[in-house]
Amino acid sequence: MRESPLALLAEITHRCPLQCPYCSNPVELAKASEEMGTGEWLRLIDEAAHLGILQIHFSGGEPMARSDLPRLIRHAREVGLYTNLITSGVLLDRERLEALVEAGIDHVQISIQDTDPANADRISAYPNGLVKKRAAALLVHEAGLALTINAVVHRQNLDRLGEMIAFAEAVSAERIEVAHVQYYGWALKNRDALMPTIAQLDAATALVAAERQRLGGRMVIDYVIPDYYARRPKACMGGWGQRFINVSPTGNVLPCHAAETIASLTFANLRDRSLADIWENDPAFAAFRGTDWMPDACRRCDRREIDWGGCRCQALALTGDAAATDPACDRSPLHGAVFALAQKASEGLPEIRAYRRIGVK
Repeated sequence: MRESPLALLAEITHRCPLQCPYCSNPVELAKASEEMGTGEWLRLIDEAAHLGILQIHFSGGEPMARSDLPRLIRHAREVGLYTNLITSGVLLDRERLEALVEAGIDHVQISIQDTDPANADRISAYPNGLVKKRAAALLVHEAGLALTINAVVHRQNLDRLGEMIAFAEAVSAERIEVAHVQYYGWALKNRDALMPTIAQLDAATALVAAERQRLGGRMVIDYVIPDYYARRPKACMGGWGQRFINVSPTGNVLPCHAAETIASLTFANLRDRSLADIWENDPAFAAFRGTDWMPDACRRCDRREIDWGGCRCQALALTGDAAATDPACDRSPLHGAVFALAQKASEGLPEIRAYRRIGVK
């Protein structure tokens, strides 16, 4: 029997009051009428615990848009899962947080778009969001919960990374994840507006090193450079079908949140099959699991079971072939061209071409 996955990312809805132009949700967003119901999510939680999963991350869209979120969290705790909420924070007031605490939530992650209120509003297409996020983060800390701030960075806010780290300190976060935008889906549509310059990246990397030393472990800074400027690919989701499962609002079971961009694959749905059966036997999970699928150069690489071939969705977006060597790797023949593409994109106009909205193509 295959080793159990570590974690489940439950995207319980695509509904969200924010319209971020780099959202990791697919361009084809699920409508509320298409979402799995409460009973179906409860059954999934049971199946996840039975499969040996240890953590469940409630995400979206905005998971707070669902009124049954406390019930889902309570059930996850009852079956022994560690529960994490990934939220924009703009709907998280004291009353709603108290319901989540009573249900047993363990950890909360709150995203920020910028520390400049006007630019945060412009990026998210949501007014006064930063004030609400700060208030929500302080409530989470007051409740005694573990808190992570997710700072999504790109050319239009990276110069304020120091302020974002200070924001996380001020709300007593245990961790800040400095998450460079990943360029597929919505972000690919807006790459020319979001890609950072080399100078910005170098400054940000130096700043993170200095801040880690200053903080001395009081707050953890997670930081990974954007793939387009990397020399080696990252092990996306710990490797395709290795450690993580993503479930979409409609019940599709995915190796990663962007997997549906690979149109040649068909993904199983929980309304038709069990989670364990999909994890063990589904062809889509097997497609890029392990090393047998890799191009020859990747199979011979001593990092083949470290990065597991990198990101399949990125390989598809940049080469047209999901099985190609990830161009983030300097052993790819396209690595230099992707680096040049990033430099050109970083000179693009700052205009957002497509905000995350249902019906946008």
